Amino acid sequence: MTIAEWYVKFAERETRGVSPTYERLSLAVARDDEVLALLGTLPPAKRQPNLLFGVVRLLGGPVDSPAAFHEFVVGDWPAIAAHMRIRATQTNEAGRCALLLPVFAALPQPLALLEVGTSAGLCLYPDRYAYRYDDVMVGSGAPVLECTATGMVPPTGRPDVVWRAGLDLNPLDVTDPADVAWLDALIWPEHTHRRARLRAAAAIAAADPPLLVRGDLVDDLPALAAQAPSGATLVVFHTSVLYQVPQPRRTAFTELVRGLPGHWIAVEAPDVLAHDALPEPPDDALHNVLSLDGTPLAWTRGHGQAIAWFAGHPGGHGVAVSR
Repeated sequence: MTIAEWYVKFAERETRGVSPTYERLSLAVARDDEVLALLGTLPPAKRQPNLLFGVVRLLGGPVDSPAAFHEFVVGDWPAIAAHMRIRATQTNEAGRCALLLPVFAALPQPLALLEVGTSAGLCLYPDRYAYRYDDVMVGSGAPVLECTATGMVPPTGRPDVVWRAGLDLNPLDVTDPADVAWLDALIWPEHTHRRARLRAAAAIAAADPPLLVRGDLVDDLPALAAQAPSGATLVVFHTSVLYQVPQPRRTAFTELVRGLPGHWIAVEAPDVLAHDALPEPPDDALHNVLSLDGTPLAWTRGHGQAIAWFAGHPGGHGVAVSR
């Protein structure tokens, strides 16, 4: 896929109907030979739209005007490129807990959660958030994570979490204003509800910080998993992380995580973590697959806004746990 095709795909499958600003900007970049040439000087993994747009926003650049965006990128390219080379898209969307909750709640309690690619660890608090699946509320308090649910029975309660830890090449600190500024820059322009959610989730994490470890998802996972308390169900999970991992390391990770005690939950794109015989997705938008121990359960949207359970897997308290 060329860089231009990448930006067109991002516009059509990820931002359409979700972020008009980024849809317009992505299509403009796809036609902008000068900006495409600059992106071509970066390593392939560093050319992605979310990273470029997030860095421009972090540096105070405009994203609501393609012409102004072009001038800013061309004029400030050395600073933009420097940030893109050292940063990664560490979108820490607490809303994704709404996708994970049906599986978390169905596992033997209590849970020891270990998130791979944890960013600042905001998805390690599924027991502290409230949820609304259409007209069904689960829990109370703030933030309330809204999720449109199809073909599933929402869980009746939140999980019992007794240990939470995260592994990341560059863990972020919600008490560091610079790290929070980067998390904010990664939120799409129109999504004021996600900014409010970030602030509420960050306050929860800051009040009771998780164990965050700097390390590699293959080399350092076993040692961290071994720290989970006995008597708790270990759950290793990740959401929209493996696309940033080279294929050989993805394979090594999946082989490793299948051999750990406990359970493995993944929310990844089907072209990143393959599954056999998936049903057709609900529409043409980009959908990820929620899976438990390698068994696919549902289609999900990227920020946790929707989940569509597969036929034969009732969801919620009906999740089948096989190991």
